Amino acid sequence: MRKLVAALTLATAATLGSTAYAAPESTSVTTVTAIPTCALSSLPSQASDTLELIHSGGPFPYEQDGNAVQNREGILPDGSTGYYHEYTVETPGSDDRGARRLVGGGAVTTPAYVYYTDDHYSSFCAVDEDS
Repeated sequence: MRKLVAALTLATAATLGSTAYAAPESTSVTTVTAIPTCALSSLPSQASDTLELIHSGGPFPYEQDGNAVQNREGILPDGSTGYYHEYTVETPGSDDRGARRLVGGGAVTTPAYVYYTDDHYSSFCAVDEDS
């Protein structure tokens, strides 16, 4: 009986090719890391100031504020081109814009989502504006 099974296996492999019994190729799976939530009250006070400017439509301290930004790092959820806008969160003592930003997803003054980064887009938290 074993000889018969072996013969059928060889005959099938010869007919179908060597991949007939090969293990399936591995598929890559994209892992989406959840973005942690942070309370607005836990962020530097300048983040609240910036959020107030966003909701009131400015004026913003830097000309880049309100400009569309890409999600180059791929950390934020996917959005169409122009979906995300950046806003500077002042860093006391910094002689430039610093690394702190709020990034709004959606409309410029009424974003559906707001994210905070203090390391210039290397990491984010989703801002809970009600806490």
